[in-house]
Amino acid sequence: MASSRRMAQHSSRIGRYLLLACWAFFCLLPIVWLVTISLRGRTETMVNPPIYWPHFTLDAWRDTFDNWPMWAYLRNTFIAAIGSVLIDLLLAIPAAYSLARFQYRGRDQIGFYILSTRMIVPAAVALPIYILFKNLHLLDNPAALMLIYAAINLSIVTWVIRSYMIEVPREIEEAARVDGARSIGILMRVTLPLSISGVVTASILALIFAVNEFLFTLLISYTDRAQTLSVGLAMFTGGSKGIIYNDIAVVALVTFVPMFILTLLIQRHLSRGLTMGALKN
Repeated sequence: MASSRRMAQHSSRIGRYLLLACWAFFCLLPIVWLVTISLRGRTETMVNPPIYWPHFTLDAWRDTFDNWPMWAYLRNTFIAAIGSVLIDLLLAIPAAYSLARFQYRGRDQIGFYILSTRMIVPAAVALPIYILFKNLHLLDNPAALMLIYAAINLSIVTWVIRSYMIEVPREIEEAARVDGARSIGILMRVTLPLSISGVVTASILALIFAVNEFLFTLLISYTDRAQTLSVGLAMFTGGSKGIIYNDIAVVALVTFVPMFILTLLIQRHLSRGLTMGALKN
């Protein structure tokens, strides 16, 4: 009886592993295929039937970085995305603390208004934003992208940080207040350190959204002075050379891999484990 139960458990475990292996295969297959496209000759990407084991070459990588403004795309993406995250954190942390801790008239309505800005259809505000930045003489400028990304992601950053700050027990803050700390001191020395996993999570989400943003970037940037990787990717789909699949794969990998590695490195912050540990202490 015990032997049959162990065999059933063993079979169930093998079945789960096989299911996970199939899931991993289907998840990783597009990435592997993207890598092989970036490492094969251009003619080998157009043949039918496809070549599954091509002659690998770095020609696409050399062509992308030598003949296209890839370094400008990377620079602009870095400036706009990182700058927008810093702006979001500067504004969202006090806003989230206010929404999480203070009682005042209209607090719930203000919170809902902040969150509802995320529901606005981007195309509906595209023209006003274009006219605004044109009058400010900020068209084709990474600073304009920085401000737009920050405005788009501010609501989600605020709400993510707020959800973590609510979990910080009030008793800890009250103890700090008894010791003479003021609200800004309590926020910086008590609440914010205990909510750091929420800050990291919100920062990563805002960074991913900023790197992937396309519509507004295409609208207000028209040279490599401000174009980012998301818009640069579209540059490989037209012109006299047609669709350059190899170079598209290179740009896609350059965009995807750093975000993927960053997510793996801070994945523990994506859970609420750190905050829960602090509460137990």
